Amino acid sequence: MGFFSDFKKFLLKGDIVALSTAVVIGGAFNKIVGSAVKDVIMPIVGVITGGTDFTKKFIALDGETYESLKAAQEAGAAVITYGNLIQAIINFIIVGLFIYVLLKAYENSKKKEEEAAPAPAGPTQEELLGEIRDLLKKD
Repeated sequence: MGFFSDFKKFLLKGDIVALSTAVVIGGAFNKIVGSAVKDVIMPIVGVITGGTDFTKKFIALDGETYESLKAAQEAGAAVITYGNLIQAIINFIIVGLFIYVLLKAYENSKKKEEEAAPAPAGPTQEELLGEIRDLLKKD
């Protein structure tokens, strides 16, 4: 019984729940970013680059020229698919941009909350002088 109660306490700690929530939200965020890259950004990049599909870019290491990546792989050629690297770099930049925008918005909302909350009022000058006077009287 002790093992299971300890395990339950471990699972229900605030840190574990927060981490689990972050993982689930991160997975959903990854799907959003993946869709943004695939369905929005890459078609625009394709238009800018003349219809280039980076995922089909490769270099065959056997020195032969193949009309497609599939043809090179079917021929058994070792290939470097540098287009996948370009795609991953573009994805990384876009994810970084999304996170930057999200964090910037969060920081701005925090600043607005801090600015909206009035600073606690400190003692007035008269109160401070009275405290100093009282301290001097004690000595």
